[in-house]
Amino acid sequence: MLKIKNIQTFYGNIQALKDVSIEISEGEIITLIGANGAGKSTTLMAVSGIVPPRSGEIFFMGEPITDMEPDKIVSLGICQVPEGRRIFPYLSVTENLDMGAFLRNDKAKIKKDMEYVFDLFPILADRRHQAGGTLSGGERQMLAISRALMARPRLLLLDEPSLGLAPLIVKKIFEIIGKINAENNTTIFLVEQNANLALKVATRGYVMENGRITLTDSSKNLLANEDVKKAYLGF
Repeated sequence: MLKIKNIQTFYGNIQALKDVSIEISEGEIITLIGANGAGKSTTLMAVSGIVPPRSGEIFFMGEPITDMEPDKIVSLGICQVPEGRRIFPYLSVTENLDMGAFLRNDKAKIKKDMEYVFDLFPILADRRHQAGGTLSGGERQMLAISRALMARPRLLLLDEPSLGLAPLIVKKIFEIIGKINAENNTTIFLVEQNANLALKVATRGYVMENGRITLTDSSKNLLANEDVKKAYLGF
């Protein structure tokens, strides 16, 4: 579904990604783990068209999207949940969800999808008329994921969904990530510092260090890898 081939990305003269290559098949949950500042979020932003690569190629469903504008990329079925949630604080929960469906005009299906996300996150149904900025951190993360789902993505990009959240909320979020993948066959590309949780929900993983992919394997093997344990799992 997604093929990232030898991309190099820069912020000014500072190189963030160095010959990064990643492949994701339809229906998978793939995670990219690494230390803070390794280049994980930049990888997602390259896919979304926010930080275009200076060299290399990105393909979605076999078609090149390397130099495509972000709105066009969304229209193809790729949607990102950014780090830090970034919901619209002055819009209500319902209005935030409407913004997720901005490029759609199938009103009946939009209504059905809104009911679906309210079933996923019942607290959002209770808060539907409440301004996004008044929600708790966990509720904002739920809203950010739900807003992305309203675009009916084929590929969902999740950037640090556990950041700053209480353990019980994190557990709930990761249960929902697995549910979204299983129920909708939504392919998920997950960037996460909590490597233990990420590898438990994912099928395969990539390890990034200083802008390079240094290791890739099944999640099971990465969880058992001694170097991964020492660097990212706290063992």
